[in-house]
Amino acid sequence: MTETPREVFLKLVHGVCEERWADVVDLYAEQTDVSHPFHPLGAPPMLSREALRTHFGGGPQPYQGPTLRRRPTRINVHETTDPEVIVAEFQYEGTVVETGEPFTIPAVFVMRVRDGKIVESRDYLDHLRSAAARGMLAEALDDIRDHHAKGPVADPPGHNGAEPR
Repeated sequence: MTETPREVFLKLVHGVCEERWADVVDLYAEQTDVSHPFHPLGAPPMLSREALRTHFGGGPQPYQGPTLRRRPTRINVHETTDPEVIVAEFQYEGTVVETGEPFTIPAVFVMRVRDGKIVESRDYLDHLRSAAARGMLAEALDDIRDHHAKGPVADPPGHNGAEPR
């Protein structure tokens, strides 16, 4: 039986927290549309499973920051009138192992799951809190300052601002 959007979402957030990257990537359709609309640098959407593999650390420069122990908390999944679409509110809550510093990263995902695979996701999360948890807040703020000094912010390449399909 095909997994529901709620079940796929729960596998996703638990897989991220447990760093089961291959399992996480397999939750997505081969051709997908995943974006982070609130990314402060206007990151382009990821349109394939391969792009997601790179995003989740399978690229040429894997993550080398502090060790994060996290779990998804305050999960509230809202089903919509479209059986493929859910809106999931939650947060990643955890600790930076090297420092013992706690962190919380709130998030809302709007996901479309078809035949048990994520075909579209709009991931709204607090990128600055994420950077802080990774010890990269100063660099992130410098990047944001440089990015915005170049002029008006536009939609990232490949993003048409269309409503979910």
